[in-house]
Amino acid sequence: MAGKIYLIPVTLGSSDYQYVIPEKVITLIRTLRLFTVEDLRSARRFLKMIDREFPIDDTTFYELNEHTDESEVAGFLGQVSAGKDMGIMSEAGLPGIADPGSLLVIAAHRRSIRVVPLSGPSSIILALISSGLNGQNFTFNGYLPVKPAEREAKLRELEKRSHEGYSQIFMETPYRNQKMLESILQTCRSETMLCIATDITLPGEKIITRPVSEWRKNIPSINDHPAVFILK
Repeated sequence: MAGKIYLIPVTLGSSDYQYVIPEKVITLIRTLRLFTVEDLRSARRFLKMIDREFPIDDTTFYELNEHTDESEVAGFLGQVSAGKDMGIMSEAGLPGIADPGSLLVIAAHRRSIRVVPLSGPSSIILALISSGLNGQNFTFNGYLPVKPAEREAKLRELEKRSHEGYSQIFMETPYRNQKMLESILQTCRSETMLCIATDITLPGEKIITRPVSEWRKNIPSINDHPAVFILK
């Protein structure tokens, strides 16, 4: 009988894992000795954080990130097919959302391997439910284009959809957050609602929703802070 694939939640940057991850999930993670991870160093750090005695040297890790050839992914499932359970771990939050772990999940489904999601923090969902914006109809757009002209064109497209009744959620690499905010404030209409959610679950957490016109009067400094943006 094949093993299972567990989708493992990790913290969004805080070392206080007990605040955001259920104890039963932590207990299960401690039993696993096979992982596919987005970043090897952060995965090992997380495992040592939840269990100082975690046997890292007796654990097998596969790395799955933007540098991994997609043809390699199916090969990660060999031990699972033979009966061993595996955990998939993103660099932050839940795997499979804006994360290459989805490639391994679909490969598991093709082989009829059971996929088990575990409860934990998702910055996208936490931002949405805290924003006051439409949680009935929404779209997660991942990362927008980096080039300014392409990014602004995409923002105009998202703003149009937001005014049609669909909250538009997106992210940016933290060191480009200020440029993203500048583009939003230059491109979007004054009446468009914008939620900026930074440092979710961390001590400096800020989740604020205001019209674009109000943000223009008091522009926050958000560079290098993990952020989620929502337009409505």
